[in-house]
Amino acid sequence: MAHVVADKAKILARVNRIKGQLEAFSKAVDSGQDCYQVLQLLASCRGAMNGLMSEVVENHIREHIVEAENKKAASESGEDLIEIMRSFLK
Repeated sequence: MAHVVADKAKILARVNRIKGQLEAFSKAVDSGQDCYQVLQLLASCRGAMNGLMSEVVENHIREHIVEAENKKAASESGEDLIEIMRSFLK
């Protein structure tokens, strides 16, 4: 996944922000914060993860399907992506 390496700094920055959001969620639970605030933090964590997944999937589609060397390679990458998305969406 050369696109992951090319966007490494950008992806790692997003991962670090997600770590911060998860830490805030953990602290909110530990300190007994109001249920609404805890749920809001959890929703923001989920949104951040979904955004990261969306970006990585988009880059994967562009590099391995749209710009594939041939139709067979594109098809194989598409099938791999379908399998990954099924597990992600469970």
